[in-house]
Amino acid sequence: MKSTPRFTLSVLLALAALAGPCLTAAETYPLGPDSKVQPGVPQGEQITYTFANSKIFPGTTRTVTIYVPRQYDPAKPACVFVDQDGVQLNAPTVLDNLIARHELPVITGVFVTPGVVKALNPATAEDRYNRSLEYDGLGDAYARFLLEELLPDVEKHRTADGRAIRLSHSGNDRAIGGTSSGAIAAFTAAWERPEEFSRVLSGIGTYVGLRGGNDYPTLIRKFEPKPIRVFLQDGSADQNIYGGDWWMANQEMERALVYAGYEVNHAWGTDGHSGAQLSSVFPDAIRWLWKDWPQAVKAGTLNTERLGGQILIPGENWQLVGQGLGQPQGLAVGKKGEVFFSDPASSKTYRTGPDGTAAVFLSDAGRAIGQAVGPDGRLYSAAAGMEKIIAYDGANKASVLADGLRGHAIVVAHNGDVYVTSPPTAASNDPSTVWLIRPGAAKQQVDTGLRFGGGITLSTDQSLLYVVDHRSHWVYSYQIQPDGRLLHKQAFYHLIVPDTLDKSNAYSMAVDRVGNLYIATGIGIQICDQAGRVNAVLPAPVPGGRAISLCIGGEKFDTLYVATVDKVYKRKLNITGANAWDAPNKPPKPRL
Repeated sequence: MKSTPRFTLSVLLALAALAGPCLTAAETYPLGPDSKVQPGVPQGEQITYTFANSKIFPGTTRTVTIYVPRQYDPAKPACVFVDQDGVQLNAPTVLDNLIARHELPVITGVFVTPGVVKALNPATAEDRYNRSLEYDGLGDAYARFLLEELLPDVEKHRTADGRAIRLSHSGNDRAIGGTSSGAIAAFTAAWERPEEFSRVLSGIGTYVGLRGGNDYPTLIRKFEPKPIRVFLQDGSADQNIYGGDWWMANQEMERALVYAGYEVNHAWGTDGHSGAQLSSVFPDAIRWLWKDWPQAVKAGTLNTERLGGQILIPGENWQLVGQGLGQPQGLAVGKKGEVFFSDPASSKTYRTGPDGTAAVFLSDAGRAIGQAVGPDGRLYSAAAGMEKIIAYDGANKASVLADGLRGHAIVVAHNGDVYVTSPPTAASNDPSTVWLIRPGAAKQQVDTGLRFGGGITLSTDQSLLYVVDHRSHWVYSYQIQPDGRLLHKQAFYHLIVPDTLDKSNAYSMAVDRVGNLYIATGIGIQICDQAGRVNAVLPAPVPGGRAISLCIGGEKFDTLYVATVDKVYKRKLNITGANAWDAPNKPPKPRL
């Protein structure tokens, strides 16, 4: 298929600008022949119906129009273009023309309007309009609506001549687009489910502060790039109102996408909040989005230079370590790089062997939540079911270090000091506590006040203790005193919290030898520099899932292990983990 180079759109817009500001939008951005019905070109069929069966957006009704090209053969599932706000941009006619000339693959269009909850009595009450909720909001709700409800429903229909509608389920065969709030809805669907939507058409996009869309330029720079190709359009006269400046926001999006290595193209003009310009350039834009198909859209490379160099290794992706092992938690690394993890439901603890597979290490670990290996090689366990802190030697002989302590996470320093977080009790609103157990001494409380003390680890030089507050967006930093006490507590590491959560859902942490902190959170693995700033985010290995626990293990301590809800994965990185049981290591001074 032919592709449209970037300069073609730039020349088109420059010629339009020369026409002068007195012209109307239609005259400034005229429609070309690709947007008009052409003699002899087969015209597709349009099927319009009402969809009212959503459970994700309950009570809503909406209009759906399915465009089926005349060339469609049900023996081969068609590519898909989903467009928000219904039929626009003369899209069916453009698809007719470009498909007929083989400049696009055979594409079925799904044009869907936002949901409306109809008033019980229209005479006295207004409908509830879901457009901003569904389109402007971040998170995966709208993507799930499309994938779990709408598109399966589309496939229940048939054309007038009896052809069953079959859609490709490959993200490489799917594009999604829209204008204004429909544009950010399209981008969000691809952002949340890049394996389902790989091509995004965005016109006059609402990437401003209505429901968190203004965060996207920052998130794009920090997240591991996703295989998404994006076309952006906006005009310098777009609206500048209470939510933000649309024109500046779209340019921020373009700069962020370029920085992160995405395939991105754009058409900047002089129009206001109007679809006229995008309608004019739509044929070139849609050709560019589908250029080189069926070759897959490629992702960019995460820039982690500020973390001490490139962390990710090209070609190294997540590999499954174990599944069907319950709900893995408490990942801990041993002295040979082996990894331990527990399943609190079965009270079993597993250990990876030399071949990377996992086998049972302890059959009754007392519902261990947190685990850590100490300098003596023993496995230390916060056995919540027993309310004990236990250490297991190589022969699995247990030694109780502390009684009456319902531990959550645990770390053992090189000098043998043990720090444990204890969660608040279910029967009260008492805050979490941090405990210290020194060799040969009774446990002592060294901090309190966190809402829910989750993961715990030490800085690579072991001068600082880090504790994540699971119910906030903070990781706290404490300076460790010679006697093990904690001073100078600060809410230090500022985590990213998704729009769909009120807390980070952070549980587990690890550090590398240059001082970077890795945190398992609700949106994946957040990587912070020593100054407390999130520099990078690796999405969880499971699409739409979250990271629950992590550690840095492997023979060379260069492999990140991550537990999701029911699986353990690993990924080799260009790092070296700092183990708490090892001798302290002074990291380089951070870049401030």
